[in-house]
Amino acid sequence: MTNPVSRTILLFDIERYSDRDDVEQAYLRRMLYDIADRTLDAAGVEETKRLRADRGDSVMELIDADASLTALLRSLLTEAPAQLRAINRMASSSAQIRLRAVLATGFVAIDDQGGWVGSDLNHACRLLDAKLLRAALSERDNDFAFCVSESVHQGIVRHGHPGIRPEEFHPVTLDSKNGPLGAWLHGPLPGGTPGDPAPATEAEAAPAPAPRGTGAAFHFSGGAPSFGGSLVAGDQHGVSGGTVHGDVHLGGTDRGGAR
Repeated sequence: MTNPVSRTILLFDIERYSDRDDVEQAYLRRMLYDIADRTLDAAGVEETKRLRADRGDSVMELIDADASLTALLRSLLTEAPAQLRAINRMASSSAQIRLRAVLATGFVAIDDQGGWVGSDLNHACRLLDAKLLRAALSERDNDFAFCVSESVHQGIVRHGHPGIRPEEFHPVTLDSKNGPLGAWLHGPLPGGTPGDPAPATEAEAAPAPAPRGTGAAFHFSGGAPSFGGSLVAGDQHGVSGGTVHGDVHLGGTDRGGAR
C-alpha cells in the first residue's frame, strides 16, 4: 500500500436514480459526468490531477492537493447549480436531475489492488448518504444540496474568500458508528431556517423521499458506510477508468493515464 497522501474528495450522487428506466438512467449518467467535468474545469482542475471512480448514479473524484480548494468550492457554489438549471430547463419531467454533493479533504492511500482506502474517505461517504442531506435536497427547488466537511469549513469557508459567504453555511451533525460526525450544510437547514441557534442533527432530518432501491453503491470494510444503495460485488470498472475490487475497495486510475 502507498503512503497516505492529502487529497481533496468530491462526491456527487443523483437523487432517485433507480426510479428511472434504462434510457433515462443513461441520460442522467451523461448529465452527471458533464456537470462534474464542467465544475472541475471551471475551477481550473486539470484532468491529470484527478482520479475518478464511477458507480452509475454516483461519481467520486480524488483531486491533487495542489489544485485550488478555494476555486473548487467557488465553482461548486456557482457552476454546478448553473449547469443543473440549464439542463433541467430543457429536460422533460422524467429527465430532471437533482444532485447531492460533498466536498471534503483528507488522507487517502492506494493499496496493492489499486483500491482507495482511508477514514477520511469513509467520512465523506457518510456525509453524502446522510438522511439530513437527503432531506435538504427534498425540500429545495434548486435541485442541489451541498455540504462540506469540518476541514473544508475550517480551512476555507470561515475565512470568507471572494465568492464564498460563511453565513450561508450551517453546522449539522449526523450519527455514525464512531460517534457524531460534524459538517456544514450550504443553504437552509431542512425543516428549519438559517437562523436556527442549534446545529441540526440527523435525528431531526426528514426521511428520504423514496428508498434507494437498487442504486449503485460503494461499501467499505469494517462496516463503514455505503455509497448509494446496493452492494458492489466483483470487480467494477468505470467509464473513466475507476475500478472497485470486491465489496471492500474503491478503485480508480488517472483519467489522463498512469501517473
